[in-house]
Amino acid sequence: MTIEQLHAIIDNGEDSKHQFKSHVKHPESLAREMVAYSNSNGGMILIGVTDNGELSGLTPDHIKHINQHISNAVSQHVKPPINVNTQNFTLPGGKVIVISIKEGENKPYTDHKGDLYVKSGADKRKIIAREEMLRMLQKMGHTDATLVHETSESDIDRDFFNEFFENEFGKKAEDFNVPFIQLLENMKLAKKGNLNYCGVLLFAKRPQFWFPIFIAKAVAFPGEIIEDVHYLDSRDIKGKLSVIFENMMGFVLAHIKHLQNGQGFNSIGEPEIPKIVLEELITNALIHRDYFISDSIKILVFSNRIEIINPGHLPNRMTVDNIKMGVSTIRNPIMASFASKILPFRGLGSGIHRALRVYPQIRFIDDRVTNTFKVIIQRQQN
Repeated sequence: MTIEQLHAIIDNGEDSKHQFKSHVKHPESLAREMVAYSNSNGGMILIGVTDNGELSGLTPDHIKHINQHISNAVSQHVKPPINVNTQNFTLPGGKVIVISIKEGENKPYTDHKGDLYVKSGADKRKIIAREEMLRMLQKMGHTDATLVHETSESDIDRDFFNEFFENEFGKKAEDFNVPFIQLLENMKLAKKGNLNYCGVLLFAKRPQFWFPIFIAKAVAFPGEIIEDVHYLDSRDIKGKLSVIFENMMGFVLAHIKHLQNGQGFNSIGEPEIPKIVLEELITNALIHRDYFISDSIKILVFSNRIEIINPGHLPNRMTVDNIKMGVSTIRNPIMASFASKILPFRGLGSGIHRALRVYPQIRFIDDRVTNTFKVIIQRQQN
């Protein structure tokens, strides 16, 4: 942008593409404007210009602090994080910072509180009505469709993918006679040459290169409380979702009792908690977690219980009573569509209902304060 173009924007006043701010003291307010532009058609924020188009005059210290607020806003207060371009201009009436925000490719964007905003004329508008939010989410896509920039088809574990593909479709990927990236896009694992969350988490060679926090932290304790120093075993479980699933299952099975239940002396016994229950609950944790939250799944084994703690409370107005009855809201539909082919996933909404039918000693806590969902499985006591 040239100084002449900047003058023209200021002279024309605020509109749906241009927002004026005399100053920025907190990243939160800036983030809400960025969210609105990212969810709409993009635009510019001019800092150092009052609502009526007068220059407020930014000092060098102002510019330093505002740039810190910009960095904080895009990385910590907009979810998923965005990239913006900034330019500093010196005009006769003072300095101006211009922030350019593109229309987002990974909609919907929210602020750190989870609120959605869109542009409405020169102002922004918070999406409150449930029906409008649902329409917006349907139009914009879901978490697992979010693109992971700088990824490409070369990041796919081709041996793993080819084995999956041949098992699923009965023929090799190359038999379809289309470029590999086009095949990935047809399967909704990529777009515009980039893999999405689903493509990375299910099929990438090194998912944690892109998502270091998307792991499972597993700890076994000797008693009934969390202890910082005394524990039986502790692991950070990494890899593709299928690898994480297998290792989470292995960790739990290694730290619970196995019962003879009438089997022969040489039998390894049956786990005190039926294996199908653990499969259902661990699979649900991996498939239905909120991948917009930068945190790990935690699986804790105590002497009297097992806890699975998942990032993200139940979506929308779902309740614990809903999920006990088999009601489901699809948070990651692409991932769910592949799950039954890669994990022991037997269908949306049925996993928790099935687990409770087999083993009723399970509690669920939907904690909207800490933004987590916790499953507590009581262990059988002697």
